[in-house]
Amino acid sequence: MLKSSALLVILTGLVALPASAQQVYVPGNGVSLPVVLKEVHPTAATAATVAMNCIVAPDGTVRTVTIASSPDSKLNQAAVRALRQWQFKPGMKDGKPVPVRISVELSFTQG
Repeated sequence: MLKSSALLVILTGLVALPASAQQVYVPGNGVSLPVVLKEVHPTAATAATVAMNCIVAPDGTVRTVTIASSPDSKLNQAAVRALRQWQFKPGMKDGKPVPVRISVELSFTQG
C-alpha cells in the first residue's frame, strides 16, 4: 500500500475488465502497482477526502476516473481534474507497461 499525506492507494478486489480491445489489470499476480511520479493536490474550504477508481494507462497517464465515494458532490469535479494531472510510472506485467485499475483516496487541503 502506497501512502502519503494526501494520497492513499488502496488495492481492491476489482475484477479485471476489458477496456476497448485492451485488457485492464489489477495489481498482483505478476502485475506491479503503478508508482506516483507527480501529484496535484486540490484545495477546498474544508478538509475532505474523495475516493476514486481509475485506470493508469501504459504511458502513465490517468484514464477512466469514477467517483467511489465523496462527502460533497461539489468536490468531485475538482478531484477528478486533479487526479487527471497525476503522472505514474505505469504498472508492469511481463516487463511491459499495461493498463492497471487502482483506487485512490485524494485528500483536499484547506485553502
